[in-house]
Amino acid sequence: MKIPGRLQSVLWSAHINHLHLEKDRYYIIHHILSFGSLDDISWLMKMYPKKEIIEVFMISFKDYSRSRFYFVKDAILELKYWHPDEKYYVKNISRNIG
Repeated sequence: MKIPGRLQSVLWSAHINHLHLEKDRYYIIHHILSFGSLDDISWLMKMYPKKEIIEVFMISFKDYSRSRFYFVKDAILELKYWHPDEKYYVKNISRNIG
């Protein structure tokens, strides 16, 4: 399946013709969840099983705004009872180093 051209602006750091749905799933899933529109997220949900999206989402990716992170976590993926440490997902929160 080909990635629609409209997603190039969401997946800006790679040309969509060079992305592979399986090999690049971490990048594709996190970027669409972080920066995509509801239409983009709808496309994502059609391309990947929800269980796979959740598994990838639970792998740290520090590029979500706080509100976007909780919207995706609670409303889109229905993970209300999962409470990860924000510092691994939300930008503008300093990391614990050392």
